[in-house]
Amino acid sequence: MRILIFGAGAVGSLLGHLLEQAGHQVTLVGRVDYVRAVQTHGLILEEQGRALVVHPKAVETVAELAADEYAWDLRLLTVKAYDTLQAAQTLASAVSPETPLLLLQNGVGGEELAQQALPQTPIVSGVITWPVSILAAGHIAIQSRRGGASLASTHEGQHVEPWVQLFHSIGVKTVLCPDYRAQKWSKLLLNMLANAVPAILDVPPDAAFKAPRLFAIERAAYLEALDVMRALQLPTVAFPDYPVPALAWAMRHLPEPILRPLLGRLVAGGRGEKKPSLQIDLLSGRRRSEVLYLNGAVVTYAAHVGLAAPVNQVLVNTLLGIAAGSIAWDEFRGRPERLVAEVNAAKGE
Repeated sequence: MRILIFGAGAVGSLLGHLLEQAGHQVTLVGRVDYVRAVQTHGLILEEQGRALVVHPKAVETVAELAADEYAWDLRLLTVKAYDTLQAAQTLASAVSPETPLLLLQNGVGGEELAQQALPQTPIVSGVITWPVSILAAGHIAIQSRRGGASLASTHEGQHVEPWVQLFHSIGVKTVLCPDYRAQKWSKLLLNMLANAVPAILDVPPDAAFKAPRLFAIERAAYLEALDVMRALQLPTVAFPDYPVPALAWAMRHLPEPILRPLLGRLVAGGRGEKKPSLQIDLLSGRRRSEVLYLNGAVVTYAAHVGLAAPVNQVLVNTLLGIAAGSIAWDEFRGRPERLVAEVNAAKGE
């Protein structure tokens, strides 16, 4: 099978490695340092002390591909949510619109952005829960194979089962979800945990569960998201090894002394030593943030359904301000009382 992967970050590299290793013909589109590293040393996957190398094709732009290479069986789009529209527009100018596009990313709203640029393309929505980190250009590490993937059609009549089987064939436990919106919101519930709060404070993720005041922020933001999902009539759905419906029930009903250590173990087991994504973006100096498509989606959709989401609004405004440079990170770094005060003020407390 001929597969084009646009956005060779952690997830794109992981799937590119697994697909190439399984005998598929993979082409990765990435940044110049990434492409040079893969062309020189191959694509390296580190797992449990072993380094496995494959040699897929890597290019900087789709314009470098010959015309006869546009007959792909599948395209994977694995860019950050804020790059979706531009990436899809690039693909629209170079690849046959009939080629299916599998969108694998965190956050809510990417499928709609991709469809704007690719109105004739069958788009499949996907999420993956394996923790994977970038060690260097063309060199990734996977901390655990706990979890897997979930795929869903975005329109009636789409046949997603072949792609579920493809993922199974490369060793990724994969389920078929009947509603892509429920799938993306359920993944958002996982991505929210110990993400924005540790990023803003620049502390380890477990700090969000050790300190009761920070956990109160985590729980309040999470419950706002659940309220929005209920208003949108979207159920929580489970992923391989991740019972999201049980987690949602626990967040609503379990007492705090039981819930805090439980969530601490869940995040530690799923994420390993990896820093949360929003913190990685800030440390990398990125001026844009996926928080718009995570906590920001909660705020946006809350307004659509007549609800308020003040805790998520504080997290979004603060994190975007730090990323843009309009808020000095040192105002919040290691200062949980500062964030607690902002949240309490937003809630009128």
